[in-house]
Amino acid sequence: MSVKDYLIERMAIGTIHMTLVDPDKQDTELAAEVAVNAERMGTDAIMIGGSTDVNQNNLDQTAAAIKRAVGIPVIYFPSGAHAISMHCDALYFMSMLNSRDVRMVIREQAMAAPVVKKLGIEPVSMGYILVEPGMKVGEVGQADLVARDDPMSALGYALAAEFLGMDLVYLEAGSGADQPVPAEMISTVKSVLSVPLIVGGGIRTPEAAAAAKQAGADAVVTGTLVEKDGYHQELESVIEAIKS
Repeated sequence: MSVKDYLIERMAIGTIHMTLVDPDKQDTELAAEVAVNAERMGTDAIMIGGSTDVNQNNLDQTAAAIKRAVGIPVIYFPSGAHAISMHCDALYFMSMLNSRDVRMVIREQAMAAPVVKKLGIEPVSMGYILVEPGMKVGEVGQADLVARDDPMSALGYALAAEFLGMDLVYLEAGSGADQPVPAEMISTVKSVLSVPLIVGGGIRTPEAAAAAKQAGADAVVTGTLVEKDGYHQELESVIEAIKS
């Protein structure tokens, strides 16, 4: 089964959870330990990526260690064409739709495509939409951030992604955001979207995870949560809130 089919099949049952691991935030042994713990708690896939300081070396080492340690899909969440790992099962072939930089919209993708083809990694197309506050990824990506009180702009970008044939849409508040994507924005987008909707950024509590699920998110991503010591109980509570 392809990773895309796996995700869609799981989402058809209910909202899924994905754990994001940043190769720059910990050594490979700890990254693999995080992935094993997340899998044991019920996460559905491991995403690997970061906005800055991801390179071929730390990406390959992290992806290989996690792949050896878990049985769930390992998906690369790329920041550009400069690093692509054959150790991942798939990668989100994503366009930052509200970037001012054409490089983030299509040029990095054009550079990466031949490499992805040669390595035989499964590409899963995604429309990536940055919502306030956007954090480092919004800054690096030169995004015209969607305002938190402007769900119709998010809806427009999301529908454009679907009409362009993208498999997934991702609403992103940014790693470490003090507030997640508003529930109203999630529900507005989900009310018209026919492809799965992923939501991430600023989700660190069971309440925030449950709110995203109830608003219509097909997948909820947490990343910053697992970058601190003693994350286990909080991560387990978040996953339980999504799965219950």
